[in-house]
Amino acid sequence: MTDANAASFEAFLREWMVRQKDLLDELVSTQRRRDELHDDDLRELISRVLSHYEQYYQEKSRIANRDILLAFSPSWFSSLERSFLWIAGFKPGIVIQLANQVLDDLSEEQRKRVSELNQETKLEERALNDEFAKIQESVGASPLVEVVRNHGRSCLRESYRTEECGEVPETLKIALENLVVNADTLRMNTALKMVKILKPNQAVNVLVAVAELHIKIRTWGLEKDAQGGAGG
Repeated sequence: MTDANAASFEAFLREWMVRQKDLLDELVSTQRRRDELHDDDLRELISRVLSHYEQYYQEKSRIANRDILLAFSPSWFSSLERSFLWIAGFKPGIVIQLANQVLDDLSEEQRKRVSELNQETKLEERALNDEFAKIQESVGASPLVEVVRNHGRSCLRESYRTEECGEVPETLKIALENLVVNADTLRMNTALKMVKILKPNQAVNVLVAVAELHIKIRTWGLEKDAQGGAGG
């Protein structure tokens, strides 16, 4: 069943990435034509981009509900992508970091609000880290992260789950599912709050940076893994 879940999400992700590249093309085109477009046009595109990310989290939530360990060691990610994982996804604060890097036209009021959002997000990230640590402690001698690292994908295959990794207790499964839901909610809410702080053209610039980084990391990671496999 685990392999079927992984295959299902991999198929979804392939289509989602195609749409991601299409949306990036639209965002870049909008950047170039911003003087010709009204703010309402920009807001419509921004809304579609955010809905695209929401679709990703909804699908990931379904997979996590079926197999929570798969969400923590996703076979559809490259080794490079997995190195960026924080509670089954990227750190929420990366959106704020990118905004600070690409925007040089923030007003003083905007800078204040971005700084407040940054502090708020860090506090929530820390709270989720603490919660994750408590969950790991509840596992016993071997932290969950080490279990996944030590056994790799074999830990996630149904045929090995009982012998090598053991069944995931229901209470642990629920705790991890809630953790992922809360982390994904923080990721999405941080992006939404950032968009509200920014002017439409600024939000477009940040969404371009987010999409470009995402696509580059995925492309580089897959190429690196392919080269490693060929070399082996």
